[in-house]
This record gives sequence, structure tokens and C-alpha cells, in this order.
Amino acid sequence: MKKQVVIVFLALGAAINSYAGNPDRSGSAGAGHLLINPWARSAGLSNSAMASINGVEATFLNVAGLAFVRKTELLFSNNQYLVGTGIKINAFGFGQKIGETGSVGLTVSNMSFGDIPITKETLPEGGIGSFSPSYTNIGLSYAKGFSNSIYGGLTVRLISEAIYNVRSQGVSFDAGIRYITGENDNVRFGISLRNVGPPMRYRGDGLTVTATIPTNGTSLTVEQRADKYELPSLVNVGFAYDFLLSEKMKLTGNLQYTSNSFTRDQFGLGVDFDFRERLIVRAGYQWQKDMNDADARSSVFVGPAGGLTLQLPTGENGTIIGLDYSYRVTNPFSGVHSIGVHLAL
Repeated sequence: MKKQVVIVFLALGAAINSYAGNPDRSGSAGAGHLLINPWARSAGLSNSAMASINGVEATFLNVAGLAFVRKTELLFSNNQYLVGTGIKINAFGFGQKIGETGSVGLTVSNMSFGDIPITKETLPEGGIGSFSPSYTNIGLSYAKGFSNSIYGGLTVRLISEAIYNVRSQGVSFDAGIRYITGENDNVRFGISLRNVGPPMRYRGDGLTVTATIPTNGTSLTVEQRADKYELPSLVNVGFAYDFLLSEKMKLTGNLQYTSNSFTRDQFGLGVDFDFRERLIVRAGYQWQKDMNDADARSSVFVGPAGGLTLQLPTGENGTIIGLDYSYRVTNPFSGVHSIGVHLAL
């Protein structure tokens, strides 16, 4: 089994070389909402917890963590994204244990931009109604424990981007593994490959142009074909270590490297402090080249993040309900606020 793990990690090295970050390709991929984490707990760690996050929320960073759903899990999240822009992200997740080692999950994330006035060449001031762009992705996941140390999973994700007269639809795939070792299972490694799939293309009536020839009054309609665009594929590599301070307290350190195909690579660091599995306080930091250079940076996120979780048992069968919150610093705009509720049965 250890030999198999070594082979997987060697394969990862080849994958990283293939997906090495390339800032010259920034902006050439589409479906950028696939890179936005809608879940509050892992967002508070600056997305650095791919080796440690468990349950439905793990389907964003490393689907292998879905295998740790205890029985049934429900997750709701609301994000005020880049406060000041009016953008909102709502997400729902469901996870269910099947058999002794398997779990299935369903996640739905929707990004809305509010109402935008419709304008035309002849009516540049609008006054003819509005439309509401919407980005949605729906993921169906399966994860399984292959031994006491190795866990893996796969996600198939349906993608939709639409305004009132143009739409693009596609599919992507995520895969991930996690390896656990240590005397108290307190050392964890993770690898995930995300957003791999065929190119997408916009289609719809909004890409057609109708014109009238002045000399004879003939009406012509010309359809413009949009070019295809790639998905923002990436590779995550993560490490987590639990410092067992006492029977009631635990400190977890997370380290993650993200190799992006269409932008700069990123390094993430996160720490969370767990007191009796009732109060969890977390902080994270994400770094990428030129992050603090306003003229050269390629992301609005400028490093720090933080959050906390309050969770309480609600029944004799071990049911837990929790409230999650996180905040990520951005420049420009006024950051990202994420609020979530999770229920573990």
C-alpha cells in the first residue's frame, strides 16, 4: 500500500509540470466561478485545508474528504462576494454515507449579479427592462475509503453560465486522494486535480445580428459564432498536521500549493484551533507573486482570511448543528463575507 502511495505522488509531480502556472494565459480560460469557494469553513483558512477538510465541504478542495461523512450531512452557505459589487453566491450541499466506506454527495452553487439594465445600440440609456446573469454548477460526487490510510473520490460537475439571450453549458471532472498516517492519524497528505473537461462555448440569440439593406429593404440575419474557451484546471497539493494539545484541544496546521493552468501559482497556509469540537477558530493566508503590486497582481485576494465555527449537539444520537463564518480580505472592494449552517446527523 505504501508503494502505491509513492507511485501516486510521483504521478503528481508529472501533473504539476503539466499544469504549471502561466500568468501569460491569465484571462484566456472561462468558467472562473469554478475557482470561487462558496463554503465558509475552508474559506476562512484561505483555501489551504485540502488535506484536512472533511464532509460535503471537501468536494471543493479535495473530494476524497467526502469519505468522512459520518451518516448524513446538510450544508447551506451564503456569500457576499466582493462587498460593494452586489454579487451573491448561495450554495447547498448534501452528503450521505453508503455502506461501510463509501459516501455520495450533491452540491449546488449559484452566483447571481442582480438586475442589469438592457441596452442596445439604438437605446444606450436602457429603459427596456433588465436581465439577471446567473452562473450555476451542480456537482455529483463519490468518495471511498480503500484502507485505513487511503481515501479517494471523484466529482462530475455540470456547469451553466447564462444571461437572457446567451448561454454556455459544459461538464468538468474533479479527482482527489488523501493519505493518513501517524501514531494518532494526525498526519495527512492530499492531492486533487480540479476543473478538467472539454472546452465550452456560448450560444444563443444574443450572438445574432439583424440588419436591413437600405436599397431594397431586405432583412438579413447573421449569426456570430463564439470561440471555445478552456476550463480553469488546476492541481492542489496539501499537507496537514494535528497538534494534540490535550483531550479537549487540538491545533491543526495546513499547508497547500496550487498549480494553476491559467494564472499564477499560489501557496496557502492555515491554522485552526479546536476546543472540544464546539468552538473552532481559524486563520489563513494565501500568497502569490506580485500579490501586493496593484499594477501587476492577478487576483483581488491579498492574503489574510479568518473565521470561526460554533457547533452544538442537538440530540442523543449525536446530531450536531453548527454555524460557520469567514472573512477574506480583498483589494479593491470590501472583502468577502461567508455565512454557513451545517447539520451532521
